[in-house]
Amino acid sequence: MSRSGDPIRVLAFVVMLALAVPAAASCPESELLPWSEQNRVRDAWLVKRHGMILEMMRRHGFDWWIVVNEEFHDDPLTEVIAPARPYAGNRDLFVFIDTGTRLRKVAISGYAEEVLARFFESPDEPRPAREVLPAIYREHEPETIALGIGGRRGVTRSLTHDSWRMLGEILGAEAAKKFVSAEPLIEEYFDTRLPEEWEHYRDLVALTDSMVRQAFSSRAIEPGITTVGALRDFLYDRLWDCGVDTWFQPDFRIQRAGRVNATSRGFLAVSSENEVIRRGDLLHVDFGVSYMGLHSDWQKMAYVLREGESEPPPGIRRALANTIALQDVLMKSARPGMAAGEVYRRTMAAMDERGIEAQIYSHPLGNHGHALGASIDFRSASRDDAAARTLRPGSYISIELNTATAIPEWDGQKVWIMEEDPAYLTPDGYRFFVPRQEELYLIGTPESAHRTDDGGTARLALQ
Repeated sequence: MSRSGDPIRVLAFVVMLALAVPAAASCPESELLPWSEQNRVRDAWLVKRHGMILEMMRRHGFDWWIVVNEEFHDDPLTEVIAPARPYAGNRDLFVFIDTGTRLRKVAISGYAEEVLARFFESPDEPRPAREVLPAIYREHEPETIALGIGGRRGVTRSLTHDSWRMLGEILGAEAAKKFVSAEPLIEEYFDTRLPEEWEHYRDLVALTDSMVRQAFSSRAIEPGITTVGALRDFLYDRLWDCGVDTWFQPDFRIQRAGRVNATSRGFLAVSSENEVIRRGDLLHVDFGVSYMGLHSDWQKMAYVLREGESEPPPGIRRALANTIALQDVLMKSARPGMAAGEVYRRTMAAMDERGIEAQIYSHPLGNHGHALGASIDFRSASRDDAAARTLRPGSYISIELNTATAIPEWDGQKVWIMEEDPAYLTPDGYRFFVPRQEELYLIGTPESAHRTDDGGTARLALQ
C-alpha cells in the first residue's frame, strides 16, 4: 500500500482535520441557516426577483438583458440573477428577453445543471453561445440589448472587454449597435428589497452587533497588552467560528488624551496594527458581516476605563449624545420618494442650528456593503441622476456619520464619535434593525471579562 493509503496516516489526517474545524457550538449566540437551507431560501427569493425583471426592463426601455459570468472572474450580478451556486464554465451567459407577452430566460452554459434548469431554459445537452445567441436574436429581433457597461459603479460596468467583444462577434455588427448600458436596470434591481429578506438581514445585523460587543470587552482586550492587530484577529476568528465572511477588513481607531489625531481624507485615520490599547483610550471599530448574499456595516465606540473610573468622562458622554442627535434628525427627515440630497441638507441645517460639528456619509446596503441606490452624503445634493438620488420604499441604508466635540476633561481636545447602523426605510422614516448604541461600551470593569450579553438593548440569540 502506498504512503497516501496508509490507514494510520489517513486516520491521523481525519483527526487533525476534525480538530482544525470549529464545532457549530462555537458560535452559540447564532442560529444562522446552514448552507443547504440558505440555498433553498435564496432560490425562493430568486423566483420573486425574476418576477420583477420584465417590468423593470420595460420601464428602462430594454428588450434584452445579458449577463456574462467568466470562470474565476464572477460577475457580481450572477448570484442575484441566477441560483447562488458556483459557476465554473469558461463563460456562462444569462439572457433575459422581453418577447412582448412574457419574460423569456435563457442560460447558455457549458454544462447541464438541474437547479439552473428550474429558472432558465437550460438543455441537458448545452449548445455553444455562437449557435444559441444568433438563433434567438433572429427569433426576437431586439432593438436594445442591455449590458454591464458604463455607469458610476463597478457592478454596473462589470462586463469584461473580451466578453463584450465576444458578444459583438457572435451577434454581428448590426446587433452590436444596439448594445446599451444596463445601469438604470441594475440600479433598480439591486436597490429593491424583498420583504422576505428582512428577518434574515435583522439576524445578520444582530450577529454583527454580538461580535463587536465581544471584541469591545475584557474577553478580547487587556489594557496595556492587547494590540489593534490582535483585536482584528479576534474578529476574524469569530467570523470563522460562525461560518460567515466579511466584505472588508475590520478597522480600528484609537483616540487618546494629549495626542494629536492623525487623519486620512478628512476622517480619523485607522490605527496601526502594532498599537497597544491603553487605559483611557476611546476606541472605534468599523466592521461588516456577509451572509446569504447580504452584507452589514457597523461602527461602534468603546471606552477603556482608567483605574478608579466606573464610567467615561462627562465630556465624552456628551459627545456621544451629539452623534445620537444627528442620527435622530436624519432618520426622522427621510421619506420614500424624497431626494437624498434634501435629507442631507435638512439634517445638516439642524446640526448647524444646534452648533454641532457633523459629517454624514450614509450609503445603501443589501447585496453589497456599498450598495447601489441613494446615498445620503455631501455628494448627493449635487448629483443630477435623479434615479440614484431618490429614496426607495423599504430600501436598506447604513446610517453612517460622526460628530466632533471638544472634551473639557481632555483640555478641550476634539474627539470624533463615529456611528454606523443599518436601517430600513418606512413611510415614517428610517428604523434600525436592532437598537443603536446609546452608551459607550466599557472595557476594564470586572464583570466585562465574561459578559457577552447586551444588557437587554439588543437581541443576540437569534431566535
